[in-house]
Amino acid sequence: MTDGQPTVHVEIEERSARGVRGRVAWVRMDNPRKLNAGSAPLVAKLISSFENLAKDDGLRAAVLTGAGDRAFMAGADLNELTMLKPESARHFITQLHLAAQAIRALPVPVIGRLRGFCLGAGLELAAACDFRVADESFVMGMPEVKVGLPSVIEAALLPRLIGWGKTRELLLMGGNYDADEALAMHFVEKMVPAGELDAWVENWLERILAAGPVAIRSQKSLIGKWEELGLGAAIEVGIDHFSDAYGTDEPLAMLASYVKPKT
Repeated sequence: MTDGQPTVHVEIEERSARGVRGRVAWVRMDNPRKLNAGSAPLVAKLISSFENLAKDDGLRAAVLTGAGDRAFMAGADLNELTMLKPESARHFITQLHLAAQAIRALPVPVIGRLRGFCLGAGLELAAACDFRVADESFVMGMPEVKVGLPSVIEAALLPRLIGWGKTRELLLMGGNYDADEALAMHFVEKMVPAGELDAWVENWLERILAAGPVAIRSQKSLIGKWEELGLGAAIEVGIDHFSDAYGTDEPLAMLASYVKPKT
């Protein structure tokens, strides 16, 4: 924990799998007085943290979580919201978008480790992760309409995660949903008992680390392109990525353990 000031902590772990060394980053949002609420200082630190991580060629994966057991992030800082005018509101929400964008732009997988409340801006940051594991304390919601605001920026990711009907229900009614409901609507990929949350994060990290580091970066980049392209263009760019893989020694080196040498 901090001295009470909103911040983001980044811890780097050195890992090794199949003889390949690399790093895993644990990114922890920390605003202890306000359930890790997205204040301007915290959001700015989140942007800079992910932008710096993106420069690390040895990074293999990242985990995004909130400090403590009560919340991933309980939305934007309400005190800051009450002080906004049209222009400052544009800056405030743009910064939140840049934080989500920095998460999505990280060239390696980002795991959302979710406990407790995940509301508003917190849900958008969680949606920006590549996949999400939650424990049974998880509560998700987009309550913006209850305070006279629309849900915007990375709420646009929700239809492709949970479908248009559930998105409308979530955004137009502003209700909260528990962990079982979050799993049923496919917002989280896995829901586990509280004592198993970190074990499942480790399970996913081990799987990522067992794969080719160049291939993982290529695959994440390709998935991002698929989100923007039509089917034909998506297939064509995939052919480019496959061909480019053979410009490295990774495929042949990793295939060797599966293919018997010719006699």
